[in-house]
Amino acid sequence: VQLQASGGGLVQPGGSLRLSCAASGGIESSYVTYWFRQAPGKEREFVAALRWSMTYYADSVKGRFTMSGDSTKKTVYLRMNSLNAEDTAVYYCAADSRLIYPSGPWNTLRYWGQGTQVTVSS
Repeated sequence: VQLQASGGGLVQPGGSLRLSCAASGGIESSYVTYWFRQAPGKEREFVAALRWSMTYYADSVKGRFTMSGDSTKKTVYLRMNSLNAEDTAVYYCAADSRLIYPSGPWNTLRYWGQGTQVTVSS
């Protein structure tokens, strides 16, 4: 299984971006998919998770970010609105058969994609 994250870029404060994470290989539709982010000098932090139709969000993004999925395309999305400088980070997607939100540990998740950079700046 490989995960390919894309959609990052430079956006002005208050702007929006949509990240995508496409899965290839034998990933099951029952898998839980996650988004994380890591800012320079900070630890990787949980952003959102999707299990079937249930979504889970970090408090810092609740109400601004929306995670969704398209099982036919084996792709999940992270729609990010009202972006601010604190959202600047490398964003990663991950997948596992387990839902380990909210406690993790995140480094035990089975599959990880490469990161995509999101920079919020004027």
